[in-house]
Amino acid sequence: MNMAAMAEPAATYTKPDSAKGAIGIETVGMTMRFGSFTALDNVSIQVKPGSFHALLGENGAGKSTLVKCIMGFYHATSGNLLIDGFDGDVRDPRDAHAKGLGMVYQHFTLVPALTAAENLVISRADVPAVVNWDSELKDLRAFMDAMPFRVPLTEPVHRLAAGEKQKLEILKQLYLGRGFLILDEPTSVLTPDEADEVLGHVRKLCEAGELSVLMITHKFREVTNYADEFSVLRRGKHVGGGKVSEWGHSDMAAMMMGDAKPAEPASRIETSGAPVLELEGVRARDRSGLGEISIASLSVRSGEIVGIAGISGNGQMELMEILTGQRPTSAGTIKVNGSPYHATRAESRRLKVRYLPEEPLHNACAPRMTVAENIAFRSFEANGADTRFWLAPGEMRRRAEHLVADYKVKTTSIESPITALSGGNVQRAVLARELDGEVDLLVISNPCFGLDFTAVAEIRARIMSARNTGTAVLLMSEDLDEILELSDRVLVMSEGALVYKCIAAQADIPTIGQHMGGHA
Repeated sequence: MNMAAMAEPAATYTKPDSAKGAIGIETVGMTMRFGSFTALDNVSIQVKPGSFHALLGENGAGKSTLVKCIMGFYHATSGNLLIDGFDGDVRDPRDAHAKGLGMVYQHFTLVPALTAAENLVISRADVPAVVNWDSELKDLRAFMDAMPFRVPLTEPVHRLAAGEKQKLEILKQLYLGRGFLILDEPTSVLTPDEADEVLGHVRKLCEAGELSVLMITHKFREVTNYADEFSVLRRGKHVGGGKVSEWGHSDMAAMMMGDAKPAEPASRIETSGAPVLELEGVRARDRSGLGEISIASLSVRSGEIVGIAGISGNGQMELMEILTGQRPTSAGTIKVNGSPYHATRAESRRLKVRYLPEEPLHNACAPRMTVAENIAFRSFEANGADTRFWLAPGEMRRRAEHLVADYKVKTTSIESPITALSGGNVQRAVLARELDGEVDLLVISNPCFGLDFTAVAEIRARIMSARNTGTAVLLMSEDLDEILELSDRVLVMSEGALVYKCIAAQADIPTIGQHMGGHA
């Protein structure tokens, strides 16, 4: 049935019986142990009805464990959850939903081939075996009219922009009658304008008493602009919080880090020189096989960082695959220091090209091999096949110990499998390997995605230091703040092409955001 062709009968939206308005929750002495490891240690936080509460902490601080206990994915070892002052006794996620608790995850959970209306209807527990779409659409349009934002009901989800998908995820929770909502990094796939629009609407719902929100985020700007109160976890303990209006970003960061000190950002030195990386007329198929990656012209000079901003799925991953030799091109040329470049191992060594791909544990490591062995990948045969370096574990260990210490890689042993390291320490280990020795070109993709404050500061400082010593750096990132902090020039990638460029110091964020979203 073609729902788009249906008439739009008027209707009045009535809340489902499960709708409860804004719900307050409180964790009281919540402790969660996994064997001998304590992930949460006597954590007590309160989210008041109608408030917008930010949950802060570095990776491994216990944020995910806490919200999983609230939603019934985990059963706390001890402690209680109170819902509107009464014992919550949440047995599982379905029970949490029945009590008005919902969660919007970092990655979309929608069915791409179905319309927005179909996604909403099938999310109900009482969806009938045969759906009367006339009646359902009438009710859904009335629901949309009562909401502060809307999405096209009859459009397939795969055709929606990222901001519309995130709105639909939130609308789904409201449609199901949730009065308390956990948002897990809700703006990681949105443009700045989309992020402001979505969070602005959510805050209005809180102010209207329709919703209470607990938001996990690493972005202080979002905390300042939208949250009323915040709580900080560190190493599984609740170490502080309060009203956002009474605390500055540096104070929040200090609370998150404790005695740890972030790396100091390297001063920007004017060292720009000759072009190192040059792409001309490069074309390739995208991951779907239906679209095209088309790079008319791109160059990166010695001693500069060129940042490519863009929403996920607009060709950045394919560009990284082209530059690493994992995706064939159908046209165009790639040169490094004036020489044709096809990303062979011999070429990358001779031309001093290094990579830090997204999710390096899966894309740049052998997870079951040791930290020392993974660090040796770049150089074990560098002096010729007859040196038998791979069979010289003593030398391999010495190099690994030096780099682990220099890059502050936290590991129980260099003989531990690299998969045992946290995300930030995997990044540090791979960056140590890739920046060891002379580097003319460094190609990076989302180097700090999902990492905590300390790891982010350390990795960004290393990238800037490489740039200041003359390395040409191509940085692809979905974090616009990261692009603006590190880059000398900014390019925007949308639908497989570079559509905008500017000097970073003169960047206008709304303009960049419009090009990222394809609205310019």
